[in-house]
Amino acid sequence: MTHVRVRPARGRRAGPDPNGPGATRAGARAAGRAAGRSGGGGRGGMVRAVGSTAVMKVIVMGLSGVIGIVNSRVIIEHFGTQAYAQYGLLAALPALLPFADLGIAAVVINAVAGSSSPASDRTVRRTIVTAFRILLLSAAVIIAVGVVISLLGWWPAILGGGLMPDGGSLAAFLCLFTFAIVLPLTVGSRILVGLGRTSTQVASQAVVAPAMFLGLTTLVAVSAPAGSFLAVLSYIANALASLICLIMAARIIKPQVGRAIREVPFPRRYPGVPAIGVAWPMLVQMVALPIAMQTDRLLLSHLTHGDELAQYNLASQLFGLVLQTIAAAGVALWPIYAKARSEARIESPMKPTLWFLAGGLGIGLVLAALSPLLTHFIAGGRFTLDPWLVGGFVVFVALQAAKYPAGMYMTDKRGLTFQVWPILVSVPLNLGLSWWLVGVIGAGGPIVGSAISVLLCQVIPNLWYVTRDLGRRRAEKPDGAEVG
Repeated sequence: MTHVRVRPARGRRAGPDPNGPGATRAGARAAGRAAGRSGGGGRGGMVRAVGSTAVMKVIVMGLSGVIGIVNSRVIIEHFGTQAYAQYGLLAALPALLPFADLGIAAVVINAVAGSSSPASDRTVRRTIVTAFRILLLSAAVIIAVGVVISLLGWWPAILGGGLMPDGGSLAAFLCLFTFAIVLPLTVGSRILVGLGRTSTQVASQAVVAPAMFLGLTTLVAVSAPAGSFLAVLSYIANALASLICLIMAARIIKPQVGRAIREVPFPRRYPGVPAIGVAWPMLVQMVALPIAMQTDRLLLSHLTHGDELAQYNLASQLFGLVLQTIAAAGVALWPIYAKARSEARIESPMKPTLWFLAGGLGIGLVLAALSPLLTHFIAGGRFTLDPWLVGGFVVFVALQAAKYPAGMYMTDKRGLTFQVWPILVSVPLNLGLSWWLVGVIGAGGPIVGSAISVLLCQVIPNLWYVTRDLGRRRAEKPDGAEVG
């Protein structure tokens, strides 16, 4: 038990009664500021939160996209197509391991977003302590698994023919190791999202592509034979972005993060919070979704022998710019819906779903029209993008956009639990479709299979759930207080 000694204040006059006449007005002002931070305040707040995040993402991705294209050309010209294929394969490993945080992201975001005073809320600090402990444990397990795989020589069997024989296995372990040790730092980005500072979190990513470019040009300048280890640079660059987010989050809710770090080694003195209720459905989704949606490169690495993997890497890089913008704008909705739940308001995601669908489809079509020029510039005529691959990505982008508003609405325990079964069904469906379609349409097979799975197992079930949930909540709230 922690004992707190309270000293009488010296040299201070008694202030106004905190429960006096001015308390209501002061509390309302504080609540308003908190709502503003998390993007509350109805449709206008939602538009501002999504719009500012999307604009910031476009700026960051514009900078990162241009530098990323240059980075791809540097890799292909100086290290070869095989090195570029392995770079894309290893750089995508985090997409296969989003479950590494064991679902704690949902707990942190909901705790911070639902608090009226996150800088002093003890529950918020206990939640951050719990997050650090879970992520440290997860990091230790990931490193141990990486060591076992390396000692047994299983990397070629796991990653397929896209792994280079000279140093590819060591590079895979170094990528996994770097990813693991950076995991605890990702608490900062979760805090920023919960605070409604998604645009700030997005802005921190502006350092990744320049840091990668600096590393590549250094290797080229010294003529280092580092073709197998290029992906490690991307992990180091992302670690820098995570560190920036943690520092910014610590400053915004000072002294919560600093105190939480000091409390981490003492679980008996400073207990955490129960996280399993929200974390377990999030964890199941984070295990299943990568298997269903992010195994495309592995399938192409195992099932093809031409330039299909390199084609997919380039298409994924180009359309990934759009997907990341949509994802950032979509996640900006999370604290808005969490704040609405904490205030017993009804915030419908149906109209935002139409906005996101139209935006995703429109941007995807524009990028598809530009893809031949971009491919020629980047690949220098070494390969072109298959029409099935480009068309599949356009549909996939539109469906990914459409699922975000409903998915962010469903971030409470009930909504997260509902999503588990459809996502589990999507695993065998997507793998089976993608495996079969690779043999039928080549490089575009996996992304077409993924698009079909997203439609059947996420978009349609989520919209069905949201419709029923909105009806239930409106029936329970006859005054009909609803926004959006």
